[in-house]
Amino acid sequence: MPAAFVPGSFDPFHNGHLAVVRVAAAAFDRVTVAIGHNPAKPSGLFSVEERTEMIEASVADLANVQVRAFDGLVTVAAQKHGADVLVKGIRTATDLDSEIVQANTNFETGGATTMFVPGIGSAALVASRYLREIGIRGGDISSLVPPPVWVAMQSKASK
Repeated sequence: MPAAFVPGSFDPFHNGHLAVVRVAAAAFDRVTVAIGHNPAKPSGLFSVEERTEMIEASVADLANVQVRAFDGLVTVAAQKHGADVLVKGIRTATDLDSEIVQANTNFETGGATTMFVPGIGSAALVASRYLREIGIRGGDISSLVPPPVWVAMQSKASK
């Protein structure tokens, strides 16, 4: 049965990410949530180790999900983890435009197939960069992130 690779920077992991992982976990036998570094995106509020711990705690109820960090090309990392399909969340038409180009490039250069999961519900239009900004300044983002992330964000904001 196929395995899925859900890549992202996840800084922080939020309920929109969790919704995508839940869809992937229902559709695939094995899912790897893959924490990567995208040099085009500012990140660094949480270390990779902190993100790994928060995501593992957030998906603890999903027995077929593992969390791993990776460096380099997403297609190479997916192959190393035995994944057949990349799973990406889509919030808006703008996301779709860029993700389709990325999916085609990943297919042409690494043979990876991509499945898109549309954002639905209250977490559909959430972005990590805004949550970082609000959360680090003490704003209440508890309804937008899993409880382990909320606890970690409160700890960062109090420092």
